[in-house]
Amino acid sequence: MRTAQVTRNTRETQITARVNLDGTGQGTLDTGVPFLDHMLDQVVRHGLIDIELKAAGDLHIDAHHTVEDVGITLGQAMARAWGDRTGVRRFGHAYCPLDEAMSRVVIDLSGRPGLEFHVPFTRPRVGEFDVDLVYEFFQGFVNHAQATLHIDNLRGVNAHHQAETVFKAFGRALRMAVELDPRAAGVMPSTKGIL
Repeated sequence: MRTAQVTRNTRETQITARVNLDGTGQGTLDTGVPFLDHMLDQVVRHGLIDIELKAAGDLHIDAHHTVEDVGITLGQAMARAWGDRTGVRRFGHAYCPLDEAMSRVVIDLSGRPGLEFHVPFTRPRVGEFDVDLVYEFFQGFVNHAQATLHIDNLRGVNAHHQAETVFKAFGRALRMAVELDPRAAGVMPSTKGIL
């Protein structure tokens, strides 16, 4: 099974993440940031990637360190789980709507971190959650997963819907990219011979 566990402890956060790329969409998510838990549940359910995640952070300051470090830790765990990327599809993409909102996510398990993030949120907060932290989560993720990620919210009026379509599309795109390709068993999906 393609699984990994990573623990990251800093003066700001203590996080443990366990992932199973070949899961069934089961998640145990406790970041201390309810909206982030809700968004990560979209990744679990739509990506069919099992994730156990426990985080404790300096939420008395704000949620920034926790959200960013969850992205970092999850990226590290994903990278360990998919290993050298032999046999995976490598590329994944998805469009996901929710009522008036729709987002597109395209991912490449390229071995190179890159983020193009184009989400014009219609308000600065969803409840207590600062929507700027969505970017911080994904920047942390790509830096440590060594993946290229393009995120575009194509339309939306409700900021909750905008964020949710992003995370749903991310889960679906990730599921496609990490899937083992039966036609490419044992093959590195790169003309370089390495990712």
